Amino acid sequence: MRIQHYIFKLKPALNELGKLAKDKHIENKKYFDKLKKKTPKNLDYLMGNIHETEFKKTDCLKCANCCKTTGPLFTLADIERISKFLRQKPQQFIEQYLRIDEDKDYVLQSVPCTFLDTDNTCYIYDVRPKACREFPHTDRKKFQQITDLTLKNVAICPAAFNIVEEMKKKLPL
Repeated sequence: MRIQHYIFKLKPALNELGKLAKDKHIENKKYFDKLKKKTPKNLDYLMGNIHETEFKKTDCLKCANCCKTTGPLFTLADIERISKFLRQKPQQFIEQYLRIDEDKDYVLQSVPCTFLDTDNTCYIYDVRPKACREFPHTDRKKFQQITDLTLKNVAICPAAFNIVEEMKKKLPL
């Protein structure tokens, strides 16, 4: 009896993603500028469908590039929830793991994320920050308002890259 092994490959591959995103940056920026000027009524519905379809075939545990290369913002609610989970006082959590960035937001002191395990799972997954739960934000309501963030995320997340490419096919402007 032969056992077949299926190898999950990220498409696009992480080592190609930065270059692909850079090559598409001007095209994507122009597309998003047009989108902001003339936002279709069904945009959120369309983005929700594209997002859902992409994440049915994307295994984030094979990648975790977001956790390896960027850090989320931590809201006060995130800090309260996570520090309680870790059985720490919020101030202890802040001192141990966070810093205040140039925008006066709480962010991780360093990346990759402190809570990322070697198998790409998250130690605090059930209580992770809102920014992590929502990443890459491609199913967010009023998507046209976060296109600058999306331009950054396509260089980090293969799924976000694919979602934007599919969006341009389904919604030519």
